[in-house]
Amino acid sequence: MKRLQNLIFPEKCVLCRAVLETNEMDLCHSCRLHGPVSSVSGKKISFVDSWVSVWYYKGDARKSLLRYKFGGKRNYAESYGRLLAMKLQEEYPQGFDCLTYVPTGWFKKLKRGYDQVELLAEEVGKQLGMTPQKLLKKVRHNRTQSKIRGEARRRANVLGVYQIVDAQKVQEKRILLLDDIITTGATVGECARILLTAGGKEVHCGCVAAWNQGKSSR
Repeated sequence: MKRLQNLIFPEKCVLCRAVLETNEMDLCHSCRLHGPVSSVSGKKISFVDSWVSVWYYKGDARKSLLRYKFGGKRNYAESYGRLLAMKLQEEYPQGFDCLTYVPTGWFKKLKRGYDQVELLAEEVGKQLGMTPQKLLKKVRHNRTQSKIRGEARRRANVLGVYQIVDAQKVQEKRILLLDDIITTGATVGECARILLTAGGKEVHCGCVAAWNQGKSSR
């Protein structure tokens, strides 16, 4: 059955959408070698101890994430999760105490049919042997970050948007916070601030793609 399914609906590279060879998974050979791989060190984000991304948010990586968020390609979460988990294991061999994610507002989740960051967290959790916890909730609708120019304005746009769900779960914990895309870092920075204020010890972030950290660092 699996073989027949692959003949009718062959597995494709999540970046360039080329049909994968039988020995390939998630990425084709070309994208694995020449994809917009992100460097390890990123621009400093307020309240975030460190962060990593799989790719830079450009070219095929940008197109891939747009398909994931707005084109219904929720199955990409599995590939993204494997690739991000691999990066996290390389950079943080000591692991984390808990895994959480930036929550999507109810309206966007209803419109899209899924919370893309929650799906990502579930897949990363499978690879790391961790169960994602919903430590944050979105309590106020705000403008989409991508429609706002300027780092200061983006920081202002996320103030008061998120709240802690259960402060007891973060006490003295080393927390892994996930998002799909990081641009200015305003969103993950605000979420990290709330987690630390609630008693978290450290907050480290992981994302699928980010703006070029060397020039600028959602």
